[in-house]
Amino acid sequence: MPRMTKTFGALTLVASIALGASAASAQDALKLAIGQRGNWETAVSEIGQRAGIFKKHGIDLDLLYTAGAGETLQAIIAGAADIGIGVGTSGAMSAYSKGAPVRGIASATVGSNDLYWYVKTDSPIKSLKDATETTTIAYSTTGSSTNMLVLGFLKTFNLKSKAEKTGSPPATLTAVMSGQVDIGWAAPPFGLKQIEEGQIRIVGRGSDVPSTRNQTVRLLIANANKLAKDKAIITRYMDAYRETLDFMYSDPKALALYKDFAGIPENLTKKAMTDFYPKTALDPDRIEGIDGVMTDAVAMKFIPTPLTKEQLAEFFQVPPRKK
Repeated sequence: MPRMTKTFGALTLVASIALGASAASAQDALKLAIGQRGNWETAVSEIGQRAGIFKKHGIDLDLLYTAGAGETLQAIIAGAADIGIGVGTSGAMSAYSKGAPVRGIASATVGSNDLYWYVKTDSPIKSLKDATETTTIAYSTTGSSTNMLVLGFLKTFNLKSKAEKTGSPPATLTAVMSGQVDIGWAAPPFGLKQIEEGQIRIVGRGSDVPSTRNQTVRLLIANANKLAKDKAIITRYMDAYRETLDFMYSDPKALALYKDFAGIPENLTKKAMTDFYPKTALDPDRIEGIDGVMTDAVAMKFIPTPLTKEQLAEFFQVPPRKK
C-alpha cells in the first residue's frame, strides 16, 4: 500500500505540472509599442491588463512605451513589437506604400480635437495665426499625427514657421518652459494641471485643420507577418480591447486604475474624457474619411499617390466585432 500511495502521489505531481503548463500556454503573449505613456487614448491596453480583461481573453501583454508614433512604427516594421498603438494614419500608409510589413487593425481615434498646442502664459502668441517665420511649433516624431497636423497648420494659416520635433509631452513641456520651443503640443490629461495653474494656455487644437475633423487620424497597427501567422490571437486582442474600452467609460474602477498608472488626478481625467475624448471618437471599428486622409497625405508628401482599392483592402485588416 505505501508503494501504491507513492506512485499515486508521483502521478498527481506530474498531472499538476502538466495542468500548470497548459494554463501557462493558454496565455498568448503579445508585444505592444505604445506612443505617449499616460495618454487616456493609448491607455486601453494598460487598463485592460490591470483589470484582468486581457487575461480573461487568454492574452498576456508586454507593454513598451515610446516617445511617439514614429518610434512605434519603427518597432512594428522591425518586428520588435507585434502591435503598435496610436500611429498616425498617414505615417502608417506611407510605410505600407514603401513595402513595410504594416497593417491597420483598428481606429485609435477619429478627429484631432484631443491634440492641442500651447504657449507659456506670458507669450505674445494668442493663436496659431500669430506665429511668424521665427516661431517654432512642436510635434512628436516624424510620421506621427502631430507631425501631419503641424504641416496642416502651416498650410491652413499660410505660416512660414518651423516645425520642431520634440518627442513626448513631458519633453515638449520642458522645451517650451525653457524657451527652446515657442509652441508646444500635448494630449490630455497631460498639461491640464499646468493650464489650471496658469503656467500655459492653449492657442490651437488639431481640429483647426478642417480636413481632419472627421478622419481616422490614428490607428492601431500590426506587423503583417505576425498578423498572418497569429490572426486568431490578434482577433482576441481586439475583443479584449473593445471590452476594455466599454469598461473605461462605464466603471469607476477604470479611473482608479488609470490614476495608479498615470498619476493623473481623477478630476482631470474626467475633464479629459468630457472635453477631449468622447467614447465615439475612440471606437476601434470607426474607420472614416480615408479618402480625405490620403488626399492630405499626398499633399504633405507622405505618400506619392492615393492607395488603390486593392491596397486599402490589404492594408486595413480590422478583426470583426463579435456579434
